[in-house]
Amino acid sequence: MENRGGRIRLLDILRGFAVLGTLGTNIWIFAHLGDVNYVFTFDHAAWWSSFQDFVRVFVLFLVNGKLLGLLTMMFGVGLEMKYRQALKRGNAWPGMYLWTSFILMAEGLLHFMLVMEYDILMSYGITAVFAAFIVKGGDRAIRRAMWIFGGVHGGIMLLILGFGIYLGLSGAHISMGDMSETTALYGGGSWIQQVQDRLVNFVSLRLEAVFVIPMNLFLFLLGIRMMRSGVFAPDEQGRQHRSKLLKLGLAIGLPLNLLIFIPGGYLDFPVRYLFAPILSLGYLALIARLVERYEGLWLWNRLEQVGKMSLSCYVLQNITASLIFYGWGLGLGGKVDSFNTVLLWMAISSFQIVFASLWSKRFRFGPMEAARRWMTNLAGKLVG
Repeated sequence: MENRGGRIRLLDILRGFAVLGTLGTNIWIFAHLGDVNYVFTFDHAAWWSSFQDFVRVFVLFLVNGKLLGLLTMMFGVGLEMKYRQALKRGNAWPGMYLWTSFILMAEGLLHFMLVMEYDILMSYGITAVFAAFIVKGGDRAIRRAMWIFGGVHGGIMLLILGFGIYLGLSGAHISMGDMSETTALYGGGSWIQQVQDRLVNFVSLRLEAVFVIPMNLFLFLLGIRMMRSGVFAPDEQGRQHRSKLLKLGLAIGLPLNLLIFIPGGYLDFPVRYLFAPILSLGYLALIARLVERYEGLWLWNRLEQVGKMSLSCYVLQNITASLIFYGWGLGLGGKVDSFNTVLLWMAISSFQIVFASLWSKRFRFGPMEAARRWMTNLAGKLVG
């Protein structure tokens, strides 16, 4: 858990864990050719009806929204570290951080167009701009913003929760709609056709990225608050904070996330967007405890390397999954069952670990991290 070269090892391990775990959700979209119904349980048989259905729902219970929530908190932690760095150097804030955020938006736009329609980077870039100005206002502004944005998001999700319970009691059927055109496009269309489709349907495909901004802001700011309160510190106070998070995350988060097993998908949205981040805190504290207890475990070094290249690995895993599942690649989409989908998730994650390990032996930064630093420095020279 010690600091290495100005970096906090635990943070890199958590980023690596979150990035690899995020694919555990996205893999179902790739494996089913863009049909997002498979990230939810609306249109499918009850999980106890077959082993394959159980595997998919169980994996979604473990990862859907949880690792994304953890990754979002880690972005907030990164913002706090950039803020401290700026203060230490006497630089204006948000200053160059705004350029970093704009570059992140541009990277997200390219990722959306060329790789995956459910990119998270654009939303993170927008969130980072808002969070940067909130941080400038101090702890009081952060607390106020957390109440406002957390209240807005929580209120909306509680309304959706109530509506879902009503639909469940009335026996209504809910769905994400007919995805046959999408599956046909990703199963048999060319890469160029897929890019064109994303551009044509830009607004509808980016609705989630806008919808989650209040939640992202809350989680960004929560990451900042945790960093300031010493949650990641390798001392007794840090251990006490993490112990509280472990109890909160598991005691409250686990039961709430088990609601995904209620058939019909009526509670899937609240589970993904409201209850999942609670369990994210439990994951954070559990990983920290395991790292502290088994510090020499080889897995931590591998996750740390992935975490240092989290942006590169996030994009790489989506490119790799596209090559495996889409029609212009190996064309396995729609042809593998849930168990083999999980095996492919593990295989892609292993590939990323090997890639990160080999790359870090020769280069200090990942390819996208190096490109971002170059663009940020160039923007600084042009502005300066």
